[in-house]
Amino acid sequence: MEGQVPSLLPVLRSQQQGEILALIFAGNELSLTEIAGRTGVPYASVHREVERAERAGLVVSRRVGRTRLVSANPDSPYLPDLANVLVRAFGPPHVLAAALAAVDGIDRAVLHGSWAAHAAGEPSGRPVGDIDLLVLGSPTRTELFAAVSAAESRLGRPVQVVVREPAWWDEGTGSFHDNVIASPVVELSLRETDRDPTTR
Repeated sequence: MEGQVPSLLPVLRSQQQGEILALIFAGNELSLTEIAGRTGVPYASVHREVERAERAGLVVSRRVGRTRLVSANPDSPYLPDLANVLVRAFGPPHVLAAALAAVDGIDRAVLHGSWAAHAAGEPSGRPVGDIDLLVLGSPTRTELFAAVSAAESRLGRPVQVVVREPAWWDEGTGSFHDNVIASPVVELSLRETDRDPTTR
């Protein structure tokens, strides 16, 4: 997607730029390799975007041995406003994956609907409002909705959650099922830290 203007926030240069900055601004200090793994962006592109962001004063980096660790620049006059915008536009996979990782009983979680369509470069013709989340498994509802509520506060928009049985993806029926599996989705990586969501 390099060079493609992102439909989620078309003021940016590329989808990759938005995803990288959103991940960094989500609050963790990450290596370039971790950023590449979590976003699915090639390492060389991550390096280039981090270099640009550091020259602009948006991020800072430090060396630990041979590893370069990158984080948001707390002294930037654009924070926290820019961080809020980027996390709200590009951060749902990272924010929701982090929120749901501690909830037991989730076999799989995906984003679908208008946000996922925009993230995949297939805008639905209407602006993104809420975020549609499909959870497969048997989580405790109170834990699930508490986690989602915390994510909603961070994302600045409501998250609509649908819970289905683990086999629903392969065995489900009906118009909702058919629409979800035929449309772009973004898989949430709930248990692995070395990679992050990829768009189907």
